[in-house]
Amino acid sequence: MATINLKEANVPIRESRLGSITGFNGTAKELVECSHSGKLKECSRKFSQCMGCNAGQAFCQLSMIKDVAIVNHAPVGCSGDFFGFNFTYRVEQVKRNLPPAIGRYFSTCIEEKDTVFGAVKKLEDTVREAYKRVNPSAIFVTTSCASGIIGEDIESVVELLSDELKIPVVSCSCEGFRSRIWTTGFDAAYHSVLRKIVKSPTKKTNKVNIPNFWGSHIFDDLLRRLGYEAQYIMPFASIKELEHISEAAATIHICPSLSTYMGAGLEQVYGVPEVKAPPAYGIEGTDRWLREVGKVLDRQEEIEKIIKEEHEKILPQVEKYKEKFKGKKAYVTAGAAHGHAIIALLRELGLEVQGAAIFHHDPLYDNKDVKSDALAQDVEIYGDIKNYHVCNKQAYELVNALNRIKPDLMVARHDGMTLWGTKLGIPALLVGDEQFGFGYQGVLNYASRIEEALDAIEFVTSLSKHSTMPYTKWWLDQEPGAFLGGKKRCQD
Repeated sequence: MATINLKEANVPIRESRLGSITGFNGTAKELVECSHSGKLKECSRKFSQCMGCNAGQAFCQLSMIKDVAIVNHAPVGCSGDFFGFNFTYRVEQVKRNLPPAIGRYFSTCIEEKDTVFGAVKKLEDTVREAYKRVNPSAIFVTTSCASGIIGEDIESVVELLSDELKIPVVSCSCEGFRSRIWTTGFDAAYHSVLRKIVKSPTKKTNKVNIPNFWGSHIFDDLLRRLGYEAQYIMPFASIKELEHISEAAATIHICPSLSTYMGAGLEQVYGVPEVKAPPAYGIEGTDRWLREVGKVLDRQEEIEKIIKEEHEKILPQVEKYKEKFKGKKAYVTAGAAHGHAIIALLRELGLEVQGAAIFHHDPLYDNKDVKSDALAQDVEIYGDIKNYHVCNKQAYELVNALNRIKPDLMVARHDGMTLWGTKLGIPALLVGDEQFGFGYQGVLNYASRIEEALDAIEFVTSLSKHSTMPYTKWWLDQEPGAFLGGKKRCQD
């Protein structure tokens, strides 16, 4: 197991800590074998259209803690996504019956002259102004490419301000250029919370930590039946609640790409056991996950009753959908762990997954336990997946693969991707709630949405006839991994 070092101000990036990659061209089985044999290598692109910024992922987790302020030490352009996070924050408050509040986000507005003379004074003034305006329980300072390039000593500043303001002022090192793996931003956010917010336990509770985005609270009934209480973190948690997550009975992941750093940190530093099985997607995957939960929480007998009950209720309906979807081909594009989850769901429902464009790949997580490998579990249960690409949102590679494979359905986890399927006349499905497909009921949830998407084939076909594509015939005649150097270069 890799050691989580909370004495360091900055979290090590995933490339060096886990050996994560953003480029691969081959099959799922080949990728799993490379990952477990130590032969995995990054296959750098000669051309990129875009790249995710890990600062956005850090902000995603920190910005929705209920009683904090965020100071983004950056040019004002980096605050362009404030409105999106604020919109989500407001909408999700309504869903949770929380009192309305706007996001408390501030920018230091670094300018060109500040890159020469420094912007520490701006940072100090902005933190003080944020404290004066909103009286937060803590302030997180997120960094940027600009603050990193000029070498600002953020850690010294936040320590002085913590003493002055008598609240935690915490740095989060998430410069966009630090890592090409966008999920390093999640690790940076959790590292900040583990370092400066979480306190040593004084007792043990029956709460179970569930690191989350802002999905539905689907764990409440299950954990209540087992005698435990779901504790969703970090969005919509308070600083006081986060201080005591070290007292929890366990940590459960809805997305290992999101939160295994937090799970490993809580287990190593505070002894909170981490449920290491891949999340519960698909019937077989849910069976395995529940049994691991039962083992960690010492509820094996009750878990077996739940599995029996759910099988009797769900399996007949799944068989009906399998008959409907027989012979249908699908393509998946999503982040790593959730992409693996969608693959399991589709194959459970009888669809043939002919390929995938997954945004990055972690050979193992921070717990270094091979049973956490969701892709390996997919391959073990359902078999290999051809045309498996690790592709960090490169639309040109995705379009090439879709045009070549011509699936009956495209399933995406993130917005901005489904339009490419529609342009090619392929029905596309986007599900925003990351927990929509979780567990036994999740299989039926997805089945219903897939049925709706496939029924739209006439509309999508008509729409594609009036759509234009920016990519030339020359590119579409190439292999999708042409700018990666081909399959051989990615594996030798």
